[in-house]
Amino acid sequence: VQLQASGGGLVEAGGSLRLSCAASGRAFSRYNMGWFRQAPGKEREFVAAISWSGSSTYYADSVKDRFTISRDNAKNTVYLQMNSLKPEDTAVYYCAGDTIYGGPVRVLSADYTYWGQGTQVTVSS
Repeated sequence: VQLQASGGGLVEAGGSLRLSCAASGRAFSRYNMGWFRQAPGKEREFVAAISWSGSSTYYADSVKDRFTISRDNAKNTVYLQMNSLKPEDTAVYYCAGDTIYGGPVRVLSADYTYWGQGTQVTVSS
């Protein structure tokens, strides 16, 4: 499985961006998917995750009520809608695939097998 993230860019504080992660391979619909981010000088951190069916989602406290993760299995794509962006949201954002079919969504990066190349999000104050 290959993952291709896109949609990053430069936005002012309070603005919005929508990230996309396109996956190759027919097994995409069986994977829980996650978004992580890494700011300069910081460790990679969990942002959001969604179950294979889309019925279950989970968010980091720092983005809850501002970000929404969703997926379209027919298009092999997972999305991250980011609203009310803050300068502290500035980071490289990565999508990731968890190959444990049917399990709960997970928050540790070590649990994810497939990773996209990352897309830069910069929020100016």
